Amino acid sequence: MWRGLESSCGLFSCPCRVPALPVKNLNGTGPVHPALAGMTGILLCAAGLPVCLTRAPKPILHPPPVSKSDVKPVPGVPGVCRKTKKKHLKKSKNPEDVVRRYMQKVKNPPDEDCTICMERLVTASGYEGVLRQKGSLCSQDGSLQCPTCKAIYGEKTGTQPPGKMEFHLIPHSLPGFADTQTIRIVYDIPTGIQGPEHPNPGKKFTARGFPRHCYLPNNEKGRKVLRLLITAWERRLIFTVGTSNTTGESDTVVWNEIHHKTEFGSNLTGHGYPDASYLDNVLAELTAQGVSEAVAKA
Repeated sequence: MWRGLESSCGLFSCPCRVPALPVKNLNGTGPVHPALAGMTGILLCAAGLPVCLTRAPKPILHPPPVSKSDVKPVPGVPGVCRKTKKKHLKKSKNPEDVVRRYMQKVKNPPDEDCTICMERLVTASGYEGVLRQKGSLCSQDGSLQCPTCKAIYGEKTGTQPPGKMEFHLIPHSLPGFADTQTIRIVYDIPTGIQGPEHPNPGKKFTARGFPRHCYLPNNEKGRKVLRLLITAWERRLIFTVGTSNTTGESDTVVWNEIHHKTEFGSNLTGHGYPDASYLDNVLAELTAQGVSEAVAKA
């Protein structure tokens, strides 16, 4: 029998000459649950196969320490900080007025189904007050979203609590962007009291994990994403108050459908780099929230 590295699964002692490798998911995005890893070791040892399990590497969430002198403004993006004050959503305009602003009557409607009531557009509607029914498409802020193509008309505003957004350059590179410095975004939202736009008005909400650090490459597309994230922040779209998918806690600040990269030097959690499709994906998410360069310049 070969003499070499001894690896034990707890039930059997399995002498083997194999390198110690971490057990990961098949897609390589993260470590297997410890219980599953232990079961795997037991089964392999019981079958007489060599196995040696080690701990999976920890994700690198933050870059090495950065001195204040190394922190620089992001070129092409004015300012280094954006604050949102405590303000409630303004009462939207009359739904009929919003519909009239973004829609027009047609003499000859197409011969197809209405995406709302599923009746044929060429037939008379069975509803009274058609504009009132269509007015349900309007959000609290007076914007209107097409139920077919999901395009947003007007300026969509979210329910993000007040806080602060900072952004700057740091002299470190992200995996996949070796020759590029990194844009670091820092979001900070304190605990507070829910407003009328939140699930439980008047009740306290928590803000776990703040300040939250997020990262973008300092290239043309990364700076574009940053500019749009600033717009989304000012429109209160980055966060909201709800129930955490991670902890199950209710009445807490959670992300709001615009994904961020919070892992700096690895991608073990799926929230880091390298990720070749991330910048395009987040641009699509911003567009879905009504935030695009075309809208910002209008």
